[in-house]
Amino acid sequence: MGSKLTTKQNKRKSGQRSSSLTTEQEKSYSRKVRRNFTNERNTDSQLSNNLASQKNSFTTEKSYTAQSLRRRTQKYISQPYFYDIQLCNNLATQKKQKLIDSGQLSNNLATEQEKCYDPTDTTLTFVDGDDDMDFLCIGYKSLRAKMSCGHTVTPMSLTGWCRRLLDQGECRFVCGQTGCDVEWPFEEVCKMALLTPKEVKYFEKQLFSRAARDYLDAKFCPGCRSYVVRTDQNNLRVCCTVCTAAKNEAFSFCWQCLKEWKHPSPYSDRCANAGCVNKSQEILRTCPDITFKDVRGVTGCPSVRACPTCGLLLEHNKTKCKNITCPRCKVEFCFVCLKTTKECLRLNSYSYFTRCFSGVAPRQTSIPVWKRK
Repeated sequence: MGSKLTTKQNKRKSGQRSSSLTTEQEKSYSRKVRRNFTNERNTDSQLSNNLASQKNSFTTEKSYTAQSLRRRTQKYISQPYFYDIQLCNNLATQKKQKLIDSGQLSNNLATEQEKCYDPTDTTLTFVDGDDDMDFLCIGYKSLRAKMSCGHTVTPMSLTGWCRRLLDQGECRFVCGQTGCDVEWPFEEVCKMALLTPKEVKYFEKQLFSRAARDYLDAKFCPGCRSYVVRTDQNNLRVCCTVCTAAKNEAFSFCWQCLKEWKHPSPYSDRCANAGCVNKSQEILRTCPDITFKDVRGVTGCPSVRACPTCGLLLEHNKTKCKNITCPRCKVEFCFVCLKTTKECLRLNSYSYFTRCFSGVAPRQTSIPVWKRK
């Protein structure tokens, strides 16, 4: 009995001890949970503080950015074209490089030192505004000066425009603005373009070659490469005085094939050299017919014509009216009947886009000789 009670008491004590241990574990676990919860709360609080500080920082930065933008806007209100000018300069630089790469702009001309006017030069009339001859929008830095026609230029833009005229075969310097046909004297071009001695020499050489070709009927001698002027327009045999004096014997060449005249020729239109043909006449003979897009009732018209005044070969672009102006003699004529525009309209008024009164002129078999007045 006693032993049983003892056993029961032992079991009761053991149960109390186990329950007390369980309670201690629960308390320990509770303390650990509270500690973790406190840490998590502190972490959340710290994160909230960080987010708040970032928000404040973002708000401050946003406000600062807005203020800086307002200051920048106010700064450039007095310069409304600032961004446009900068963009234009960038585009001009890119376009200039493309022109250099494509060969349309000389690399030497593009890389040479820019010529600028002297601001103290009292002989020039400086003006504010665009450069009227800067057709490539390069944006030269020099001051703008006024030409005799009233348009503004810079030394580089004027040099480039005059070079372009020479490359096109012109022997006159005419203003490039639409509706302005004022011709500038060569002395004015030299002064306003600030031409260097090398450029002056180049310009003079080109002008002489153009004038010799258009007005003097001159060509290069195949022997000495000097210019020779033909006095008899109907004689293909031309004597070079320079080669004759150098060789102590007469030296002549064919005006058509530009080869030495070695044997007498029984022909009047070519020499005895093989392959001597009049290339201009050959083009007139073999060129196809043209089909006008805007002119009605015209068929069988050759696509290439020799100017009836000066003999320059011309080709119609097939659009607009049938009249064309020769770039060399400046005479306007009808491409169909080969009469001057004034004569063609006299026979049939308002016939710009219709068949001529005299019909289509036949193919030309000879090149007209320019009889200059």
